[in-house]
Amino acid sequence: MAELRFNPLTKDWVMIASHRQNRPQMPKDWCPFCPGSGKVPEEFDVYKYDNDFPALSQNPPVPDDVETNIYKTKEAYGKCEVILYSPEHTVTLPELSVEHIKKLVDLWTERFVEIKKDEKIKYIFIFENRGNVVGVTMPHPHGQIYGYSVIPKKLELELESSKEHFEKTGNCLFCDMLKDEYEAKSRIIFENDDFVAFLPFFSEYPYGIYVAMKNHKQNLEQFTESEKTNLADILKKVTGTFDSLFDYNFPYMMCMHQSPVNSEDTSDYYHFHIEFFPPMRFKDKQKFNASSETGAWAHCNPTSPEEKAQELREAYIKFLKNNK
Repeated sequence: MAELRFNPLTKDWVMIASHRQNRPQMPKDWCPFCPGSGKVPEEFDVYKYDNDFPALSQNPPVPDDVETNIYKTKEAYGKCEVILYSPEHTVTLPELSVEHIKKLVDLWTERFVEIKKDEKIKYIFIFENRGNVVGVTMPHPHGQIYGYSVIPKKLELELESSKEHFEKTGNCLFCDMLKDEYEAKSRIIFENDDFVAFLPFFSEYPYGIYVAMKNHKQNLEQFTESEKTNLADILKKVTGTFDSLFDYNFPYMMCMHQSPVNSEDTSDYYHFHIEFFPPMRFKDKQKFNASSETGAWAHCNPTSPEEKAQELREAYIKFLKNNK
């Protein structure tokens, strides 16, 4: 079974993908993403790999005949790709060179441009899950790209808020947020010529870094070569900072927020940024999304963003010292 089902309470679409339960458990001594597996080229730096068990497909099955007046279904149309960061099985993002990560940024851009050619795709979501605690079963360094036929609810809310702010003020909401962060200073962690890493005023997670572009641009396709290099640079430093916090490979979810495609023009009011969701609140303590967060979307951060930003700044300095 693979289809979208509409939740009338939240006006959101849920991916039903029961076929993914049949994914085989990979042998411990074999990885499909490693050269020699027969699944990928013998030599590559970064590589696009079509997901073997996609939740979305450009040739989806017909939904089950289960609709009612209230419950609606749609084809699970879309695209699911795996993006391999390196041929090395155990390397992680902060261990790669900026030059190598720039190749990854180029591949993300290439796939963004290609996927948006499908006019049925409305949103392209680039992300990475890192660590067992967020459910990763494949240690080989990789991220994913989902092309959705509908704009996901959180992105829809961001777009609506950004548009409303622009209509009221004539300003980009995220640009105004950055002004407030720069004025406060206490939550800025570090920056380069084109990007800034900060812990937002409203951070839901103790170490939930945002990476924002300083210029008002909406997606990877609009970036110059130097901006792509600086994105690679700040991603290396953010993920390296996480690892320097407690001297181990820190788990996280990395979510890239870009403008929708094949939809309304959002260039006046939407702003490229990346949100990190690290599930740890201390070295050996996980921050769980319990009833309030999950059932009510009422998040509670048990720490002060200003204090944690200082902790992250110290971890960043430590990372730089260890990577001279």
